[in-house]
Formats: sequence, structure tokens, C-alpha cells
Amino acid sequence: EVDWFSLASILFLLMFAPLIVYYFIMSCDQYQCSLIDPLVDLLTGNKHLSDIWNKTPTLTYRAAGIYTIWVAFQVVLYLFIPDFCHKFLPGYAGGVQEGAVTPAGMVNKYEINGLQAWIITHVLWFANASYFHWFSPTIIFDNWIPLLWCANVLGYAVSTFAMIKSYFFPTNAKDCKFTGNFFYDYMMGIEFNPRIGKWFDFKLFFNGRPGIVAWTLINLSYAAKQQELYGQVTNSMILVNVLQGIYVLDFFWNETWYLKTIDICHDHFGWYLGWGDCVWLPYLYTLQGLYLVYHPVQLCTAHAIGILMLGLVGYYIFRVTNHQKDLFRRTNGNCKIWGKKPEYIECSYMSADGTKYHSKLMTSGFWGWARHFNYTGDLMGSLAYCLTCGFEHILPYFYIVYMTILLTHRCIRDEHRCFSKYGKDWKRYTAAVPYRLIPGIF
Repeated sequence: EVDWFSLASILFLLMFAPLIVYYFIMSCDQYQCSLIDPLVDLLTGNKHLSDIWNKTPTLTYRAAGIYTIWVAFQVVLYLFIPDFCHKFLPGYAGGVQEGAVTPAGMVNKYEINGLQAWIITHVLWFANASYFHWFSPTIIFDNWIPLLWCANVLGYAVSTFAMIKSYFFPTNAKDCKFTGNFFYDYMMGIEFNPRIGKWFDFKLFFNGRPGIVAWTLINLSYAAKQQELYGQVTNSMILVNVLQGIYVLDFFWNETWYLKTIDICHDHFGWYLGWGDCVWLPYLYTLQGLYLVYHPVQLCTAHAIGILMLGLVGYYIFRVTNHQKDLFRRTNGNCKIWGKKPEYIECSYMSADGTKYHSKLMTSGFWGWARHFNYTGDLMGSLAYCLTCGFEHILPYFYIVYMTILLTHRCIRDEHRCFSKYGKDWKRYTAAVPYRLIPGIF
């Protein structure tokens, strides 16, 4: 059943999330990234909504062509070029991999080739920039708002198609979740793993491609625009490209691990993932680079090094914390964390069919510091991205505010699920590891 608070939240997001994205991008296009000036103009009567809307670039055939080619290219890379990176990159797990067990007891197989798709895409990008010159490296920035309309069309189309599919031809009817509330079902999704054919998995494709592959290309386009406008690329723009590039590469290097995360294991596919991955992610996760096109910031050496270290330490915590949990799970606790045998709490839980299972919750390493210390590292990296932009405008800091809300909400969701699963054993665990994100504080 859908409670009133969840329904109100969903209606709010369905109505205002697209407007939030438009407002941020419009603010940069018309108001030099000021979030206050558009409101002042509207409230004082200097401008009307129609004035702002009429100055907004419309959908163009050029943008539609660019976006269609882009998505089609990523589909080709996803479906028709089996992964070869795992054959020569030590430690990389690609190719055909199994996901987690679904609620209906299914184990889906995936063709993991995101790293390969990212490499091919970027090799072609740099080959064009340095040799072929088929298009300008600033092509993404130059068509940014027309491309926004294309991304919205795809986001709404795939979300609507996923809902229709769940009613008439679901991939697995037993993995569908109907609440009876249209708005909740549309946003949060009905089908768990909607697929077309054997390999085209909606959730994996839209989570990773086309949005995350595009992330680094978008930043490169911003850097090219800086070079075109000012004759140089600032060290702040370089930091954004490097730090976010590390994050994106980490995602694709660990794409197999991603199959065991909350997005794949628990979320159904609806507007939240479909539209969010097409629009919200590429447009709002790249605000720092967009801001730096309009307001180039050249950091002093000390500040640049400090931000770089914050981002790298955050990434180190994020990656090592996840590695510790993964190692602990794979070996069932028969491993070493920080040079010694890990500590843990024995837990048990009952499945829906009444079968009793046993599990272990680690209480040492970074997982002894806080219950979600990987999120703490993620937030440190997010803050580093924002700090590259200085302190003149609040727009670049939307990302750290959003990520703090998102990851705190994930903590609460995850812990509610774990308490329902483990009961009193979860209370023992939280007593042993009392903090969620920041040791000694929260």
C-alpha cells in the first residue's frame, strides 16, 4: 500500500523535477548561472514566464539527429559487441555475468561491456577532435538545451513503455509489483527487470548507458568550450574532468559489482530510473563543468592540491570500503581486513517460504567506523567537485546537497529493509556500529 507521504513526494517529483532541471540549465543560459536573478525578475515584474520561455532554445532537427545517433550507437555497443576487455585486463570482470536472485527466484544474466563501450566512445571522440574533425568538440555544449528536450522525450517514452509492457507483456510476471496507485507505479516501476529479447536489460542499459558514458564527454565538451572562449582550460575544469572521470571509470570497472547494488537488486524500473538516468543524471551531475564555462575559476596551487586530495581520499574510502564488504562476502568472512581476521555478528532471517537462512554483518575495517562509510567517501568526492567552482554562486553546490539527501535517504531505506529482515540481530549490529555516516557524529 502507498502511504500519503510517499504519494505526495512522488507527485511533487513528477511535477517539479523536470522544472528543476530546466530552471538550472536556463539560469546558466540566460542569467550567468544565478539561481536568484530569475526569481527576482519574475517577482518584481521585470520579466514574465513567457519572456524566459521565449528566449529558451527549442528542439532542433540537429539536436534530434545528434541524440538519436548517440543512443543508437550506445545500443549497438551494448548489444552487438561482446566484451573483450576482460580477456586482457587483469582483475576486470566483464563478459557474461550473473545478477542477484530476483524476488521471483530468477537469476538474470548480463553482458557486462560498459568499460569497453566507454573506451570505444572516447577513442572515437579524441580521434575526431585531433584528426577527423567530423564535428566540433563543443557540440554538446552548443546544443545543450535542445538536447535536453530530446533527453526528456526518451525519458518519458521509455518510462511509459515500461509501464505498458508490465501490463501486457512482462518479461517475468512474478517479478511485477502492482500497488494499484497509478502515480506510484509509474514513477517507481512495476517490472523488476524489463527486457527486450535475451540481453537488452532496461535497468542496466539506462543506468549505465547512455547517461554515464556521456558524463565524461559532456565535461570534455565544457573544457573545449572554455578553450574556445578564453584561450585556456582552467585548473578547476581539469580537476572536474579528472575527479569525475575517475568516478565514471570506477563505475564501469566495477559494473559486475554494480549488479549487486540497491539499484539493481531492489528498485523496479519506472520513471525514477528511466527519466532520471536520461535527464537528471547527465544534466545535474555535470553542473560544475557547465558553471565553469560561464565563470572560469583559476585556483591557486594550494587550493587545487587540497581539492584534489579531498577527492582522491574520498574515492579511496569509497572504493576500499566497498572492496572490504565484497571480499568479506565472497570469502564468507575467511579473509583479512587491515591485516587481521574480520569481526562480525551472526544473523539469521526467514524467507517468504519459511526457510531459515544465516548471514554475517561485518563490524571491522571501515564497516566498524560507520554502517555506510562508503557513502561518506562518496560525499567527500562530491564536495570536491563543488569546491572547484569557488563560492560566488550556489548553483554548483546543488550536487553535494542532492547527494547528501539521496544517500541519507538510501541509508534509511536500507536500514528499514535490514531491520525488517534481521529483527533483533539488526539491533545488535547497530549497537556494535552506532553511526551511519560520520563516526562520532551521525
